Amino acid sequence: MKLIQITKEGYYNLKKELKELIEVKKPKAVVRLQKARAMGDLSENSEYSAAKEELAFVEGRIQEIETILKTSQIVENQQKGIVNVGVKVTVENKGKKEEFHIVGEFEADPSLKKLSHKSPIGKALIGKKVGDWVEVEIPAGRIKYKIVDIQ
Repeated sequence: MKLIQITKEGYYNLKKELKELIEVKKPKAVVRLQKARAMGDLSENSEYSAAKEELAFVEGRIQEIETILKTSQIVENQQKGIVNVGVKVTVENKGKKEEFHIVGEFEADPSLKKLSHKSPIGKALIGKKVGDWVEVEIPAGRIKYKIVDIQ
């Protein structure tokens, strides 16, 4: 079984989400399903169908998180000055600076500048150091970044 790389922050966020799902969302979904079932004819009961779907979604997410947590490896930046999972890297392109947080694949959120180490930009940055240039093929074309800082 392949280990999933994850940051310490990402691991604890998943543990928190799992606790919320088990202690709050699943019991609420069960109660909703029981109430819908009590309404009578299940074949024409849209509330019953929706409640059943919600419970299935919650249970599926619980299983997914449990699997991730069982197969994950918390990665801490072992080598200072080298881009790896868990670091924040500042890059420059045509005078414009951007900061990316390199994270595990299940933590990625491009809108928050959290990039998976398996994304095109993440892959290009892994193993590089300050002063290195990387060229990345993205949907909009090719882009060149100079690494200016690693934290």
